[in-house]
Amino acid sequence: MPYFEDVELGDEIGPLETEATDDEVLEFCHVWENRGPNRFTDQALAQEARLSGPIVPGIMSMGLMARLLTDWAGAEALKDLDLVFRQPVPHHKPLTIAATVTDTRQEDGENLVECDILMTGAEGERYVGGKAIVALPSKP
Repeated sequence: MPYFEDVELGDEIGPLETEATDDEVLEFCHVWENRGPNRFTDQALAQEARLSGPIVPGIMSMGLMARLLTDWAGAEALKDLDLVFRQPVPHHKPLTIAATVTDTRQEDGENLVECDILMTGAEGERYVGGKAIVALPSKP
C-alpha cells in the first residue's frame, strides 16, 4: 500500500488490463438480482435497444474501475468515484483502466489523493471516465 508522502502529482496508477466475459456479466446480473434476459445478457434484446451486442452494466463497469484503486490503496481507501459513461462497454473486448494523480491534500484529518480515472478499449475508445478520491495513510 502506498503512503501519502510517496504520491506525487502525475503519478500513474495501473493500468489494470481486463475484459468482461458473458459469464461474468451473467453472474453479476444474478448477484445484482437483474436475472431476466436483458440488454446486458441477450443479443436480441441488446439489438432491440439499438446496441451492437450485450453490454456491461454500468454498475459493473464502476466496480471494475474501483478495483484498480482498491488493489492499489486497499479496500477501505476509496472515498469517492464520480464517473461519466461515454459509450456502452462491450463484452469480450480488452479493457484498460488507469488513473493519474491530479491532487494531494490533507482535509479533515485525512490524506486525500484525487485522480482522473479512465476505462479505454484496445483502439482508444473512451468508455468511462471520471474522478476518484482515495485516502492514504501517512508514513509511520
